[in-house]
Amino acid sequence: MAKTSLATLSPISPHLVRWSPFSSSSSFSSWQFKNRRIFLKIANVVSVSASTSLSNPRVVVTREHSKNGRLIDALENRGINCLELPLVQHTQLPGFDKLSSLLRSNSFDWIIITSPEAGTVFLDAWTAAGTPNVRVGVVGAGTSSVFGKIGPSLKEILNVAFVPSKAIGKVLAAELPKLGNARCTVLYPASAKASNEIEEGLAKRGFEVMRLNTYTTEPVSNVDQMVLDQALVAPVIAVASPSALRAWVSLIPEEQQWDNAVACIGETTALVAKKLGMKNIFFPANPGIEGWIDSILEALEAQNQLQKV
Repeated sequence: MAKTSLATLSPISPHLVRWSPFSSSSSFSSWQFKNRRIFLKIANVVSVSASTSLSNPRVVVTREHSKNGRLIDALENRGINCLELPLVQHTQLPGFDKLSSLLRSNSFDWIIITSPEAGTVFLDAWTAAGTPNVRVGVVGAGTSSVFGKIGPSLKEILNVAFVPSKAIGKVLAAELPKLGNARCTVLYPASAKASNEIEEGLAKRGFEVMRLNTYTTEPVSNVDQMVLDQALVAPVIAVASPSALRAWVSLIPEEQQWDNAVACIGETTALVAKKLGMKNIFFPANPGIEGWIDSILEALEAQNQLQKV
């Protein structure tokens, strides 16, 4: 199969990134993804009129229950109806209890947090440990916002001291300061499904990294068939993780053609969408909720244009 160069995936600040096929005529199934050829196209940000009134859901939001509110509000303020279809659920692992113990008895130069869910799990363990002084590095603004919810007095104890120039793990690993300490220690509480790029990148730079898998992400056990039927005909599905993408693929009937748009929260998730063979992929150059919303709007506009052809 022809390989697609990813050399063009450098920061493109004022633009979103779209991947689309040369042709959309071929059939689609969950096991035919790998046979698709996709190319990269840069497209300007477009908007959807806030006055648009839609009776059917236009965007499927897929985070866990209670975690889709901000996205739904932002889209509905623009007149875009949403359908909530949680695709994943999080489960704590034994590493969570070990994390509390480590925070009580050890000191680390850095705690690295790379997702909002990892941040929420860490805060629970940190509270259980008695809120010790910690210095935290986060992968981006979305993850950082989790720590903005703690009280002002606790923010002096939990110091969010580093955010990389781009919200992806390999950039965090390349830019994390060593603080003048040759044996700079890092505690990395993460999802069991997170890649190894952060600890490997930091280790190459001489950091001493301890990774703890504190939780895991699994597909939801039950999906309402009526909700799924609505989701399958919506123009855009919005996804925030590779796990959600894989869960979505598993739900698409093999005999059904599905070639609508997927709007990803960032490049990491978009790369997985590409590997799965999805055809119309949109994501912001810089991950985060605001860029994600722009990607969703662009995906909707693209789908609207296709329907007019």
